Order: sequence, then C-alpha cells, then structure tokens
Amino acid sequence: MLQLLSRSLRRPLSAHTAPRRRTHNIADIEHTNASLLHVVKKSVDERKALLAKISQDVSALDDKAILRRFKELEPIEDAWNRWTSTRKELDDALLFLNDSDPAMASLAHEEITSLTASLSVMVSRTFPALLIPPSPTKHLSALMELKSGVGGSEASLFLADILRMYQRLANAVGWHAAIVAKNDAEGNGIKDATVEFKGPGAYDALRWESGVHRVQRVPATETGGRTHTSTVAVVVLPLIEETEIAPDEELFTMDEIKLEVMRSRGAGGQHVNKTESAVRLTHIPTGITVSMQDQRSQHQNRRLAFQVLRSRLLDIKLTREMEARRATRRSLVKGADRSEKIRTYNYAQGRVTDHRIGLTLKNLHSVLEGDGLQDFIDAVAKHHEEALLADMLEEKGEK
Repeated sequence: MLQLLSRSLRRPLSAHTAPRRRTHNIADIEHTNASLLHVVKKSVDERKALLAKISQDVSALDDKAILRRFKELEPIEDAWNRWTSTRKELDDALLFLNDSDPAMASLAHEEITSLTASLSVMVSRTFPALLIPPSPTKHLSALMELKSGVGGSEASLFLADILRMYQRLANAVGWHAAIVAKNDAEGNGIKDATVEFKGPGAYDALRWESGVHRVQRVPATETGGRTHTSTVAVVVLPLIEETEIAPDEELFTMDEIKLEVMRSRGAGGQHVNKTESAVRLTHIPTGITVSMQDQRSQHQNRRLAFQVLRSRLLDIKLTREMEARRATRRSLVKGADRSEKIRTYNYAQGRVTDHRIGLTLKNLHSVLEGDGLQDFIDAVAKHHEEALLADMLEEKGEK
C-alpha cells in the first residue's frame, strides 16, 4: 500500500477521470479454490498445534515423527503467510479503486491486477505443488517393452517408427537409451523390442506411454491407396539395478524363482546356437515368465532376465499401491490398463490424438521426431497431478 501511495505522489494528476477497467474477481478465485484453501489452512493449523505441543512438552523434541512433520509443513505455512499478506494488500488497494483522484484510482487498478495475478498463481501452482507429495519413483529409470499387434508387417514397421521416436526423445532430454533385446521382422520392421532408458525421471515421464498405440496410414505395399490400421503395444516398467535395492525392499527370494537354461534359437551364429546361453525365469508366486537369449553369454542373459523380472514385479507393487491410494476415485489417466488404446497417429490428417485426455494436435511429424511427444507427456502428467490433487482434497477435506 505504501508503494501505491508513493507512486501516486510521483505521477501527475490527470484532468479526466481514468476509464474503469475490468479487474479479476478475487471472490471467484477464492470460491473456485475453496477446498484447496481449506486444506492449506488446516495444514497451517496443524503446524501451529505441533509448535504448541513442542513448546509445552520438551519430550516432544525427541519424537522424530513430530519433528519431521513440523518441518514438512513449514513451506506450506510460509506460502500461506504470503497469501494472507498479499490478500491484505489487495483489500487495501480496493479501497482506492473508486477514489475521486483519477490518478490514484488508476494506480489502484494496476495494483489490484498485479496482486490478483499473484494470488491466482499461488492457488494454481504454489499450493498444489506443496500439497502433492513428491513422486516416490522420480529417481527411477525406465524399461520399455514394445510388441507389434494387429496389422502384420505394417505393425512391425510402425514399431520401428515409434522406437525411433522414443530414442530421439531420450537424446533430447538427456537419457541414455539402449536396446537390450530386439526381434527383427522382414524388411525394416521390428516384431518386438526391449529398451532401457536410463536417467532420473525417465520412468515418471514414460510410464504414461503404456498402452496400445494405433497408426492409420497407407502402407508402402498398398497399391489401392487404402488406409490401414495397425497397432503396437507398449509397456513401461520401472528400471532398478540390483545394487539399488535395499535388503528390506527385495522383491523376491531365489526360492521363488525357477531358472532354466537352453540353447538359443534363430540367427546368431554357431556360438549362440551350440551353447546353452538362453535363460528363462519363472516367478512361481505370480507365474511371471521372462526369457532372454539376445546376448552371447548365459551370464549376460541371466542378468538381463533378472532385471526385467524385477521391473515387472516392482511395477505390480507400484500399481497395487496406487490402486489402494485411489480406491475412492477412478484415475483420469488409466495408466495401469495396458490393453487400452491410448493414442492414434493419423498420417492422412497429420494429427495425433491422445484418447485418455481428449487431446488432438496436428503435429504428427514433430511427435515422430521426438520433439512434439513432450507435449502429450506433459498434458497427461498434468491431468494425473490434477487427479491426485482432487483425491487429496477430497480425502483431507473429509477429515
């Protein structure tokens, strides 16, 4: 408010009344975000209660859970204090909006616009970012399995196209992409492939790519110019190395594993075909089977097979935890349903459609080059965060 008054003294007075300009309605912002503000205020009150408890009972200082929670709530209280101080500045500025001095009224309008914008950012970005817990998988890399579906050779060609798309995306964001297994088809197609994307955030970004990807285009072998529809199934799993697993986080014991070795089949030379280098693992409790024969040695195939098995078991564990947390509300993004059609790539119209969020962009070339794919990844992630926030507000609002 002092800034408003000092600026009014520096500016010359106008002989005409300043035109009335439309301002944002803070009441609308508060009404729309009432649940959010209620939860933030409850968190602040919780921290104040913890402070009172610590002040009254010195033994509380030895309670690590209390101290941890007290520290966790500090950023929320700081943000709430900024909200209340900005809100008071706005109330003060509103008093000058209809001032008889046109210069003062104009300054008040500018101040109100700026303060309202700040409050809007706080409810749309600051508070949600503080309330949504950090992703427990943000440090994990990703293991992607791609399998051609309906469409025969055209599906295999499309698999090669989207594999290249993901490799280009990895290069753009700084992940290391490595193909650990691949089964080529005739021509330049690929029947199936397994790829590692190593780098922090790789799993959180790519996990929404799990599902059926559909392409609509005229195949190179089509003489009649008819559009064909083909599909590729993508499964993205969290990738963890054996050295990253703590003893209490082990996903299986060796007693639960059936290990079989056999000769590799298919092309690969005399060494591969004459030695028992292929490995098949079966996790007895779940029935999950992993086969690996692409590497030259049994040791390499065994290591990769165990890595894939860990990824699949961790994926099951994370999915169950997510379902448990979201039991009262269905997710906006059905990431766990790998049989669902999630995206269509239409070559004739140059468009890409994500069916989960209803987003269509005419940027097919950019998506296939890897750059435009980030738009869809960001949009789906945003919907997921909004769903998490809605669930959290519903849960905490009822308490």
